[in-house]
Order: sequence, then structure tokens, then C-alpha cells
Amino acid sequence: MDGHMGMRKISSHCSINDMDDFDLSRLLDKPRLNIERQRSFDERSLSELSISLARAGLDNYDAYSPGVRSGFNTPASSTRNSFEPHPMVADAWESLRKSLVYFRGQPVGTIAAVDHQSEEVLNYDQVFVRDFVPSALAFLMNGEPDIVKNFLLKTLHLQGWEKRVDRFKLGEGVMPASFKVLHDPVRKTDTLIADFGESAIGRVAPVDSGFWWIILLRAYTKSTGDLSLAESPDCQKGMKLILTLCLSEGFDTFPTLLCADGCCMIDRRMGIYGYPIEIQALFFMALRCALSMLKQDNAEGKECVERIVKRLHALSYHMRSYFWLDFQQLNDIYRYKTEEYSHTAVNKFNVIPDSIPDWVFDFMPMRGGYFIGNVSPARMDFRWFALGNCVAILSSLATPEQSMAIMDLIEARWDELVGEMPIKISYPAIESHEWRIVTGCDPKNTRWSYHNGGSWPVLLWLVTAACIKTGRPQIARRAIELAESRLLKDGWPEYYDGKLGRYIGKQARKYQTWSIAGYLVAKMMLEDPSHLGMISLEEDKQMKPVIKRSSSWTC
Repeated sequence: MDGHMGMRKISSHCSINDMDDFDLSRLLDKPRLNIERQRSFDERSLSELSISLARAGLDNYDAYSPGVRSGFNTPASSTRNSFEPHPMVADAWESLRKSLVYFRGQPVGTIAAVDHQSEEVLNYDQVFVRDFVPSALAFLMNGEPDIVKNFLLKTLHLQGWEKRVDRFKLGEGVMPASFKVLHDPVRKTDTLIADFGESAIGRVAPVDSGFWWIILLRAYTKSTGDLSLAESPDCQKGMKLILTLCLSEGFDTFPTLLCADGCCMIDRRMGIYGYPIEIQALFFMALRCALSMLKQDNAEGKECVERIVKRLHALSYHMRSYFWLDFQQLNDIYRYKTEEYSHTAVNKFNVIPDSIPDWVFDFMPMRGGYFIGNVSPARMDFRWFALGNCVAILSSLATPEQSMAIMDLIEARWDELVGEMPIKISYPAIESHEWRIVTGCDPKNTRWSYHNGGSWPVLLWLVTAACIKTGRPQIARRAIELAESRLLKDGWPEYYDGKLGRYIGKQARKYQTWSIAGYLVAKMMLEDPSHLGMISLEEDKQMKPVIKRSSSWTC
């Protein structure tokens, strides 16, 4: 692959009419459909919605959003014209551009943080795949796709490198966690150095990097209408290599992916080993994105699509049936019998009711629900994880009813999940003896800090996207205004500490790039909801669950 090909400026703002809304079962044993370069129905409706909003003013958004509940209190400051540029926006763009990394004269990504005070650089001067996603979306929404194309090609080139940790060779499809560009001013050369987990804390390979790469490839294609990149032999091969790692047969009895601790955004020991919701939601979304881009012009392509379709059906049923928790389901688990041995067992994972933590009984509202953190034999992690639940909404892993229930939960538990700075990466914090056992006494993940109940501004873009998709923009508006009251003044911190997210994180880097980009993406999506089409997938009718476990969200 020629990783240094000239970049063609894409001026078209059309998007492919991909297969997001097609029944998965129709894809089998049929030739690939001709794809027209026109906006899908979803994009047209979003575009028309944004025009209506611009005419009527965002405060009248409720009239265009049937899912909005008028009882939600919005701060008085929201009466300001939401389309008037906020003073923070200019500073955010300036800081984002300062974080650009160049390889042989071409921008290829953004560094993790530009901390003007810290002397310890560590790996914050590298381009992380997951960190770059909000930066990429910001550039796409601003009509600057070339940097995203450069990034996709450069990381695809790195995927082909041999990857070893000590004497063990990693799978061919593994994408890097990050890469760094070394400039030699004397020889005037640039060299790439990639990290596939061999240098990471804990030496864990990034399971999420490949999924984010596929999701970003679709976002680029939807934004620009440029089909040539996704359809190129190199990108087709790259997607298949990533999916081969996930779709290979083994000893698994579940369609979910078995993962080590620290394999995603939560990259330190936090008890998410097993089947973490973040990975399962990203896996589901990546499968659906790949399905819309993979070619079926040969037997290999058709076989790959067939395996994806089967896995999607199994994964959606498993997640919606066993990871979903609402008031009724919590009550059912509380009454579970144990030691059941038959195909008709209700308590299929032999969860002991006494293992349900006390906090969840008070946390669960009568109206609302969420996907819990983990489900495996005799173990349910009842913690809330923001990224996994937001991605579940955007990918339509959550049904429309479940999506609304997740938003109901955020609304009902605003103080716990949002507080004074959006939004908690996980809830609640683990502490005392449990903290010592689960984290191994990690001094960075103390209670209500970092990954252990810390508040991460980067998640603002995911929350905003979920709010728009579910017709709850007033929730996003309120969260954005909270962030605007602190972020610039505090120097764009990486995360905040405390139960309410009131304090700048004790080890938080300043001028954290994805905090900056997350804010910009949230603002741009709220002002022009048609941008949502880049990172949102509509529900596939064939994947509706056969059995609904609860109807609490329709009360």
C-alpha cells in the first residue's frame, strides 16, 4: 500500500445511501447492491430538522422532537441564541489545531494532550486511535476530511507491521493503541513508532482500536461521499483482518467478546475483564459499519458478510436479554432461584441474588434502565458505564424503547451521573476493601477519580449524539452549558474528580485534546443535527428481541 499518496480534496457533502436500514437477512445469497451517492431518508430528515431549528430557534426544538419531555428544567442561560458562537469555540479550534501531528508534511492525527506545565510527557505526545475519533469528527463536520483520510491510511499501514510482546506474536489484524512521529531535523526524515500494547501500562492490547477505526472509516465515507477509500483493496483487507480476530471460532458459548482488563478507554485495572459493555457495544457498531462497506464481489466477501449477519443477530439478542437492567428486571434477579440445571433455566448464569449490591436498589428509578457493565457465569457487574450505553444507543444495539429508558435514567439520576461536570465514566465508585481487591490499590483510580467514578468531558459528544437521536436535545444543551462554565477557565482538563465532578482531576493533564474536540463535536451536532448521520445507525427490524423482559419504559 502506498501510504503517502496525494490527498484529493473532497468537496462533495453527499453521503452514501448505505445498508444501515436494510434487513440483515436480505444480504445473504444476493449480489451487492448498487450504491447511489444520495442522502438516506434518515439524513434528509435530520437535515430538514436542522433547517427548521435554525428558523424556529433551538428553544422550540421540543416541537420537532416527539420524545422530549417538557418537564425537564433547562437553565435560564439557554435562552441565549444557541447558534451564536460561544467564546470557547474559537479557543477550542485554536488549541485543536496546535495539537496536530505531521508526518512528511501531512497532518496524520492529534496528540493526546498539550500540557504546558507538566514535565512528564509519558505517552501524551502520541496519537491515540480512540483519542483521535472526536478530533476526526470535528474536522469532518468542519469540512476538513483530508486529515481523517491521512490518519485512516497511516494506521492501516501500521496494522501490517509485525507485533510482538516479548516472544509472543499478536494477531495480524490488531490495530495500534497509538503511534508517534519522530522528526530528525538533521537528516530531515520522519519515522513512525507504534505501540500495540507492548509499551502500555499492563501490556494489554487495545481491543477497541480496530472497532473505532472501522467506525471512523464509515463516518468519513458518510461525510464526504468518497466511496473509493472504503472500497480500496487495502481498506477491505484491513476490515476483514480486524473482524477475523473477533469472529473466529473457539471455546466461547456467548456471542460477546471475552477481554482482559484495561483493553479500552478504561485502560487500567478496574474489574472490567470478561465481557465489558464498552467493548460489546463497539463490537456491535463496528460489525454494522463493516456490513455497509464490505464488498461481496467474491466468495470470501460473501462468507465474511454471512458471518457478520449471524453474529449480529446472536449478539443483539444476548445483549438485549441479559445485559439490560430496569426496575422489573432487577426485581426478577432479586427473586432468582439458583443451581438450576436445564435448558429452561431462568437464572442462566447462576447469579446469586445476595451478590446484588445495595446501591443499585436505590439507584434504579421506576422509569428508566441501562446496560450493565458485565455479565458472565455467576457474575453481574451492575455499574453504569457511560460510553457503552451511549454507543448502544447510536448503534441501535439498544431498541428505541431501551434508548429512551437510558435517557430517562440520565434525567432521573442527573446529580449522580452528571453532577457539575458531564459525565461520569462509571458509577458508582468502588472504594475501601473492594477498591484494594479490584484495582490492586491503584493510586490513580482512587474513589471518584479517573476511571473510578471520574467525570470525563470528552464523553460530552457521545451524550449529545445520544440525546439528539432520542429526541432529548434539552439534556445535551444543559450538559454543554455545565461544561462551558468550567472547561476553558480550567484549561481543558482530561477529567474531574469528586462525587459531583467539582474538582480538576488530581493527575489530569491540561489542554487534553479529546476534551477540546469532544466539546466542539457536541456543539456542532446540537447546532446542525444532520451531522448525527456520521455516527448513528438506525435500528434493523430483523434484530428486535423475541421476548421483551420488561415494559417499564412504556409506563
